[in-house]
Amino acid sequence: MKALVLTSTDGTLEFTSAEEPAAGPGMAVIALQAAAVNRRDFWITQGGYPNIQAPCILGSDGVGIVETVSEGGDPSWLGKEVVIYPSLDWGESQEAQGEDFRILGMPDHGTFAEKISVPLQQLAEKPAHLTIHEAAALPLAALTAYRALFLQGQLQPHESILITGIGGGVATIALKMAHASGARVVVSSSSDEKLARAISLGASAGVNYTGENWAERFLSEHGRLDLILDGAAGRDFGALLPLIRPGGRVVSYGGTAGPSVTFPIRYHFWNQLQLIGSTMGSPSDFADMISFVEKHELRPEIDSVTPLEEGVDLISSMARSPQFGKLVLQIS
Repeated sequence: MKALVLTSTDGTLEFTSAEEPAAGPGMAVIALQAAAVNRRDFWITQGGYPNIQAPCILGSDGVGIVETVSEGGDPSWLGKEVVIYPSLDWGESQEAQGEDFRILGMPDHGTFAEKISVPLQQLAEKPAHLTIHEAAALPLAALTAYRALFLQGQLQPHESILITGIGGGVATIALKMAHASGARVVVSSSSDEKLARAISLGASAGVNYTGENWAERFLSEHGRLDLILDGAAGRDFGALLPLIRPGGRVVSYGGTAGPSVTFPIRYHFWNQLQLIGSTMGSPSDFADMISFVEKHELRPEIDSVTPLEEGVDLISSMARSPQFGKLVLQIS
């Protein structure tokens, strides 16, 4: 079969031939139709991810048709369109992942291929209202957003939330989820075009954080918030703390602007803020997320659909962060 393979630990990615997977005990082989690209895939090719292993097929998100199930496996899965829970071995605790937790697409082979073998318990039926491209864009981003918003962030319908870095896959589906829940959503970006698009999707307002004194203007226009959802971190993280009401929360799910942050500690202790981390989600979070998406008929935003054989260039383009929504690879 053909696949996008990380062929070297220096980040070399190639569209090449790979061995077809088999359905081992408790496993199913999925003939993939589409897969979505995540920031994680880009960072792996840049050497910016720990413990890189090669060769390995990248990709965490995928949708496809169940082609084979192992002996003794449930045959009712055969022929069904499914989305794949994008990680393995979460562990026993709902509070946090265990030591064996890992994400599909390194070190285990991922979804940037014509086929993949995954445990049967990783499968969920594709929500009927989604296209295959929308379904491919759902798993990692929507799972991360759902847990960060509702499990870790405890967002309530009457509350207000700032979602930073709108345009990214997690931030954009988080906007739709928070809006569907009844919360008031404000977004931030360095792009006025992205802010306008976010408002058309349900945000009540947007702020461009490259403007002078943007935090002061934000407070005068919108007041303090109950919750901030941030995936950037970096040197500007500290500017978020004065925007939160006393007793409010900040949920961090990533660090695309850099892992090191500085912030005025006085806001943290004096306003008794809760700084909360969130990563991916458990299998039960995934099931709850799928139910939430089906109930509200949410659709991920798709920036573009690109053939799998052009995936190397597509992933390289993420260095410029031009997209709004998810980048999807067409497989079959």
